[in-house]
Amino acid sequence: MISFLTPQGLSGARLQPLCARSLSVTSSQNVSESPPARADSTFKVTMVPGDGVGPELMTAVKEVFKAADVPVEFEEFHLSEVQNMASEEKLEEVLSSMKNNRVAIKGKIHTPMEYKGELASYEMRLRRKLDLFANVVHVNSLPGYSTRHNNLDLVIIREQTEGEYSSLEHESVSGVVECLKIITRDKSRRIAKFAFDYATKKGRSKVTAVHKANIMKLGDGLFLQSCAEVAELYPRIKYETIIIDNCCMQLVQNPYQFDVLVMPNLYGNIIDNLAAGLVGGAGVVPGESFSAEYAVFETGARHPFAQAVGRNIANPTAMLLSASNMLRHLNLEYHSNMVSEAVKKVIKQGKVRDDFLVGLVFILIGWFFFASGLG
Repeated sequence: MISFLTPQGLSGARLQPLCARSLSVTSSQNVSESPPARADSTFKVTMVPGDGVGPELMTAVKEVFKAADVPVEFEEFHLSEVQNMASEEKLEEVLSSMKNNRVAIKGKIHTPMEYKGELASYEMRLRRKLDLFANVVHVNSLPGYSTRHNNLDLVIIREQTEGEYSSLEHESVSGVVECLKIITRDKSRRIAKFAFDYATKKGRSKVTAVHKANIMKLGDGLFLQSCAEVAELYPRIKYETIIIDNCCMQLVQNPYQFDVLVMPNLYGNIIDNLAAGLVGGAGVVPGESFSAEYAVFETGARHPFAQAVGRNIANPTAMLLSASNMLRHLNLEYHSNMVSEAVKKVIKQGKVRDDFLVGLVFILIGWFFFASGLG
């Protein structure tokens, strides 16, 4: 039970109407000296725990939110292809909730390898139906984690509705499978514009387009051409290009040369995980996906980590930081900064070693308790 740890005064930020929520990524602000007044209502957010350690990580989020008295109410749905909890009806329920709330937090929905008559996974179908075209992963070093590279600060922006993940495969003749990679000018320009807008709003100085146009001259060539056309509209942002294989090597050798990277679907999936490894692994990097109307917050490196279920060793940092970003998106700046700063302070102190999941959450709750003046 943690209800007695609820800090007095750490109440909700003043709410704005749903139509007034900003769907762009807002800039960070300093924590106010005193908590804002209690809001008259709460934000409803769709929660999809997913597979593997996802439900445990979501429990951590709920416990931390409860201790910090965050004015968010979760509508929770369990959607899983590997646990026989997936159907068209359940998918429609999740989509209906997401469309109503416009904001969601989710774990990784594991995609089975076996072909069962449907090529598109439920994960992909969610993204397409909500048109979550832009995935943003902010790779930022956290003091307290020992890594080869320190003080990293780069952003990976990935188009995630087409490319190799278009689910267009067929066996033309026995033993020969054709998998179609779809690249369109409209979606390439859209993700390029998103990247340059992000760089402009965040005060970033450079955007690098990642490609393989030397081999896929038409497909990646179109993506590269689209990025170049958009770059001309942003003369204050430096624009560069790099081939995907060289990009991987450069990220390992000298990641400091990058600022904002934009790329098609598959390359982004790979680079997200590579870059997460530079700052501590899949458990520390938050992520978020955007459409024109909806925002979904999730871990930056998507892995169910099923082997850690029930062992309390999963690192909840990425999910908690994603939850913090979600609060900022909802204009709950005070609570967003409170959660993120608490996580960073606990990690910097290096007190959590074993039983990471339980350890970090209980230290955070104790920190809120102490900070509220109740300790």
